[in-house]
Amino acid sequence: MEGEGGGAERPMKYVLVTGGVVSGLGKGVTASSVGVVLKSCGLRVTSIKIDFQQPDPYLNTDAGTMSPFEHGEVFVLDDGGEVDLDLGNYERFLDVTLTRDNNITTGKIYQASPSPLLEFSVLEKERKGDYLGKTVQVVPHITDAVKNWIELVASVPVDGKEGAADVCVIELGGTVGDIESMPFIEALRQLSFSVGKENFCLIHVSLVPVLGVVGEQKTKPTQHSVRELRALGLTPDLLVCRSSQPIQENTKVKLSQFCHVSVSNILNIHDVPNIWHVPLLLRSQGAHEAIVKQLNLFSKATPPDLMSWTQMAETYDNLTNSVKIAMVGKYTGLTDSYLSVTKALLHACVACSLRPSIEWIAASDLEDESAAVTPEAHELAWRMLKGSSCILVPGGFGDRGVQGMVLAAKYAREHKIPYLGICLGMQISVIEISRSILGLQRANSEEFDPQTPDPVVIFMPEGSRTHMGSTMRLGTRRTFIKEPDCITSKLYKGAAYVDERHRHRYEVNPNYLGKLSSTGLEFVGNDESGTRMEVLELRDHPYYIGVQFHPEFKSRPAKPSALFLGLILAATGQLQSYLDRLRF
Repeated sequence: MEGEGGGAERPMKYVLVTGGVVSGLGKGVTASSVGVVLKSCGLRVTSIKIDFQQPDPYLNTDAGTMSPFEHGEVFVLDDGGEVDLDLGNYERFLDVTLTRDNNITTGKIYQASPSPLLEFSVLEKERKGDYLGKTVQVVPHITDAVKNWIELVASVPVDGKEGAADVCVIELGGTVGDIESMPFIEALRQLSFSVGKENFCLIHVSLVPVLGVVGEQKTKPTQHSVRELRALGLTPDLLVCRSSQPIQENTKVKLSQFCHVSVSNILNIHDVPNIWHVPLLLRSQGAHEAIVKQLNLFSKATPPDLMSWTQMAETYDNLTNSVKIAMVGKYTGLTDSYLSVTKALLHACVACSLRPSIEWIAASDLEDESAAVTPEAHELAWRMLKGSSCILVPGGFGDRGVQGMVLAAKYAREHKIPYLGICLGMQISVIEISRSILGLQRANSEEFDPQTPDPVVIFMPEGSRTHMGSTMRLGTRRTFIKEPDCITSKLYKGAAYVDERHRHRYEVNPNYLGKLSSTGLEFVGNDESGTRMEVLELRDHPYYIGVQFHPEFKSRPAKPSALFLGLILAATGQLQSYLDRLRF
């Protein structure tokens, strides 16, 4: 240990979070919350997510080519990694900056060149002859690759400080027993053995359902899940039981008897008003004490300080006023498709002492065709749009619902409703103004109409038309603010430039800038070349902003995104007074 034997380097400590019984129990929130509690004890924390199955077996290299309807949103990291949405939870909860290497997938291990840290994947090594003629097998070659990846990535700092973190929290996706997880579970079993018991803590998340009118809490699903896990060579040190109501003491005793976990190490995460309560639940049940004891971190850990986290959770619980936000998108059938957007709205609303009331509007329901085919949905969509205090059009791909988004942007422009267009939402603004004000009736994006006579949005020259994965403009890019008096500049507190994350293949056609500027549309931000438009604003409008980047990915609970904050302030008539108070 550090401080003993001449200051030997402290070994990495691992906390593995697995799940049983059913998917969707909240392993990601649990893993994030464990990280928050450990961080509150003065420990430095990093995170890794292992993806192999969700919701169907996949061999994808990353989440970039997967449908939001199946997988939820694709979260984009600073380095351009397109990853599972749980990494967004890690970043928001822990306030860290992760990399694509913090997301392990089957595709990366087998096929893709995964990381500069590892140099080559298993199959690439086989082709190079690195295995010296040996038969390449799941054990040991795949399992060794997984272990090496974990150990290398865990040592990379993600909190802006030098040196490795104290604890690496690993979330194993899917459910114990899935056939796709077997190589990863075996690799983790080997890792737990090689690093030793003092350096490895296993937390198993399971379900304790209540069946029938009697209301008895059933432990059998968890018993079977733990038995399955132990049969694979892993024994849980802590059990986290998910339930609708707090579990009873006799339920804990029964679980302890049949799962070989002490009663004090059986924790309960029951349904709470908001997920910010989850770290507080874990702290109140002594999760930090159990983990610190298991990992022998007494010399490093301090008593947990979650005062700011407590204030944040309680502040939200006590909010009574709300603001209606029209979310006009393509994937509204699955709200996880816009998880970061909804979190950014939450952060901004809480900063304004408001609860977000999101009106989910399927863009296609606003279109004229919907009035004939589904008149009730059409009427409801327009009623929700007109009853909202602001309108947000998020990113998306494909032409479905585009005309509905155009109509939403037009309504916001004509009725001076605060509007924020993100990525596709910015391009929609350009298309709408080109058609409505410039009279270019067939103006469109090349994505939706390759034959349009007025391509106001075009395919980026560096993009690929044959390969979709990792071929977009991805990751953090610098945007220079040209107009110091614009709203965007003021919200970013006078910054000459901002670094925000991108994910797009199409951009505003610079050949139309002159015409578009004549309509009152101002392009107030661009890239370093000055030809790629990044931010637009509409003159003589209280708040009409479109951005090519995705500001939601960098929003944090205590540090809301500037543009989301501006939207909520404008929606509640507080924007000008807020801007007047700013000093920079």
